[in-house]
Amino acid sequence: MSGMLILALETSTELGSCALFHDGQVIERRCPSGCSHSETLLPLVRELMLEAGVGFAQLDAIAFGAGPGAFTGLRIACGAAQGLAVAGDLPLIPVSSLETMAVLAAAGQVLSLLDARMGEVYSGFYRVAGDEAVLLGEISVGAPDAVVLPVGDDWLACGNALAAYPLLGARMSERMAGRERLFRPDIVPLAAPLARIAARRAARGEGIDPALAAPLYVRDKVAKTVAERLRDGGKA
Repeated sequence: MSGMLILALETSTELGSCALFHDGQVIERRCPSGCSHSETLLPLVRELMLEAGVGFAQLDAIAFGAGPGAFTGLRIACGAAQGLAVAGDLPLIPVSSLETMAVLAAAGQVLSLLDARMGEVYSGFYRVAGDEAVLLGEISVGAPDAVVLPVGDDWLACGNALAAYPLLGARMSERMAGRERLFRPDIVPLAAPLARIAARRAARGEGIDPALAAPLYVRDKVAKTVAERLRDGGKA
């Protein structure tokens, strides 16, 4: 796996990033704030490749954050990854944003909680070992007060939903009272852990045809108007 060369793109949230897994090491760059990912992602990728001294023809695969996450962001990462993969005749490796968060949290058992906007939360329970995370059950989306709390004392809860929805954060904080180290609202999907996950999958030959790539939306309805979001207590 150390010889793999993987490009990873992650734009599931406002904090976009790209990373390169190269000979077992990961270099990550984050999109500048205040600009859309559609404007900054590909120029950042070119800078990253140039800095690493590698060309697209040398890549073994391209990975992207498949979601769930922001609708527009998911389309940007998926579309950019597809375009680069088709041009380079490369396989794609989609990785769930919640799985990436679980690996980044670096705990044995992780509950990933991502702000879904519209007054809702994406959640998923994972068992983690190094750069491998196995989803326990299914990814869910629902109101903050409907999020299932972990059972047992060996869980870490992470994700920006803990800060975005104070009542959820309070419930989780109370559930994990005295164990603050197991409460990580700062964790969001990033390209560096995504690249490490993808390198393992690429080494096992788990890439897919670019034509089959698609974002993971989870919701039946993936977009609401601003009026609908505000009416339902979400963000504009």
